[in-house]
Amino acid sequence: MGQLLSFMPTSKEKKEEIIKDLKEKIKEQKSIVFVKIKDYKTKDLEALKKELKQQECSFLVTKKTLLNIALKEMKMDSVPFQTQFGLAFSFKDEVVPAKIVQKKATNKNILGGFLENELKSKEEMVALAKLPSKDMLLQQLVGSISSPISGFLNVLQGNIKGLMCVLSSIKK
Repeated sequence: MGQLLSFMPTSKEKKEEIIKDLKEKIKEQKSIVFVKIKDYKTKDLEALKKELKQQECSFLVTKKTLLNIALKEMKMDSVPFQTQFGLAFSFKDEVVPAKIVQKKATNKNILGGFLENELKSKEEMVALAKLPSKDMLLQQLVGSISSPISGFLNVLQGNIKGLMCVLSSIKK
């Protein structure tokens, strides 16, 4: 029986494992949104986790002290919040977790976050949530680039059509 207990992680080992996991997630993230979870009901929190997962994001609730240890080891700013919070990680699109949190909750549930490894305020993360998604921005960029080109092509085609009409009239 004593041998079985020796394989079970101690509290210190478990904390070190959590810190290691946090550091890996922080290293891979595009953005992190800190979500105030105090006012959430369990079913709402589960719905938030599900929607984040569908968008290739993840949600994690951990102790502030463990998070701050991981952040300190990575030479990042510590988290100043005094309330219970969860972390919504994005590994693909920086905007997605902020949008989902804002849609599922309200602006008052966004506490702040990290973007490009810099601690951002609540206001900055809410502004991020209001931005269009990366795909939408790329579509708008392509549209704005292609619009003048297609207009120019239409003008050139109009001149050619006009020349063809004149030549056709001369032939008759």
